Amino acid sequence: MKHVDTLIHGTHVIPVDGRARALNDTAIAVHEGGIVDILPSAAARSQYSFDTSYTYDHHLVIPGLINAHTHAGMSLFRGMASDLPLMEWLNDHIWPAEKKWVNEDFVRHGTRLAIAEMIRGGITCFNDMYFFAEIAAEEVMQSGMRAHLGMILLDFPTAYAKDADEYLDKGLDLYHRHRSSSRVQCMLAPHAPYTVSDGPLKRVAALANEHGLPVHIHRHETENEISMSLEQYRCRPIQRLHELGLVNDRLVAVHMTQLQDDEIELLAGVGASIVHCPQSNLKLASGFCPVQKLLDGQVNVTLGTDSNTSNHDLDLLGEMQTAALLAKGVAGDATALPAHTALQCATINAAKALGIADRTGSLEVGKAADITVIDIEQVGAQPLYDPVGHAVYATQRSQVCDVWVEGQLLLHEGQLQTLDAESILAETRDWNKKISSG
Repeated sequence: MKHVDTLIHGTHVIPVDGRARALNDTAIAVHEGGIVDILPSAAARSQYSFDTSYTYDHHLVIPGLINAHTHAGMSLFRGMASDLPLMEWLNDHIWPAEKKWVNEDFVRHGTRLAIAEMIRGGITCFNDMYFFAEIAAEEVMQSGMRAHLGMILLDFPTAYAKDADEYLDKGLDLYHRHRSSSRVQCMLAPHAPYTVSDGPLKRVAALANEHGLPVHIHRHETENEISMSLEQYRCRPIQRLHELGLVNDRLVAVHMTQLQDDEIELLAGVGASIVHCPQSNLKLASGFCPVQKLLDGQVNVTLGTDSNTSNHDLDLLGEMQTAALLAKGVAGDATALPAHTALQCATINAAKALGIADRTGSLEVGKAADITVIDIEQVGAQPLYDPVGHAVYATQRSQVCDVWVEGQLLLHEGQLQTLDAESILAETRDWNKKISSG
């Protein structure tokens, strides 16, 4: 009999392995942080001894969710300046608040709050873009989560850096410190075409080629962004960035609500990835990402929450449902973004975009045991006929009960295991009072 650290038994296991299916009465054998076998529960009981075992009779067992775009440190600004268009929201409220409040402590406590919220919602990995990423890295390591941390770049000075060279030097230092880590990785993160000029973007392209790094950038978010680019550069942002060498298979482009058919063809041709943030786009009235057109064009589409200043929460289950419903309305087609594809967007597609699909994003032998368990034995989640459809349309983050990353339990029976929720709430209340009093 073989020995493993953990056996996880699930009545409904959704592996997201390229087939729109759920496995019944299935066990996942986990050893040294990885999945070593997936087999019928009855067979697992006769073939494996174990240190610990978990049985989920009335749950959905899915791959850990991947939030492909957020700004975790901003969590202390949750809900600030609601009901405003993007540029007014940024120029008149968010950037002034950041200038006043953002420092290492702000990012530490904001990131800690965000991580706790994401784990509680079944998210096992997030792709971040914010200042003081080295502080965020410390919080990620403490929590047990995975993260891709952006080497942020702007033309203007902030509390983090005075110019483009300092932003990139700090980012490269972070990259070299964590390049061997299994859970913290880095990517280049120029904020947007309208906040980063050609010279720094050319350096980003060169660094991305030199180190094989993805490039995470807001792009084609609003009509105003397109207009500004046409006026300043005489071309649309995607054309400008293509000419600068930034449209390729390492591109992780966020929002993309303003797309023409030829631009979709370009993205598909180079193998770029798109991060769809439907709730943030709706709240800021930024526009509608043509998700089904992108999927039909074979573009890799992922999902992100954006920050909880533009969204109010970091709820990827809610984002997944919104994305599926909105895609149908935009396409005028009830078959657009079906449930199994929406779940792929929140898991394996995001892993592909981040370059970690060989490690996570699906429940398969040889991958890390990054697992989310959702309790469906409650009013509002019964009866069950289609587990995959149920995961997208009939679950809420409050139903998430257990979460693993690399075989370590980060959430058990709804309780955080590596973080102190009470101390996080106390820190958050202190910041709330400080910021509110101004």
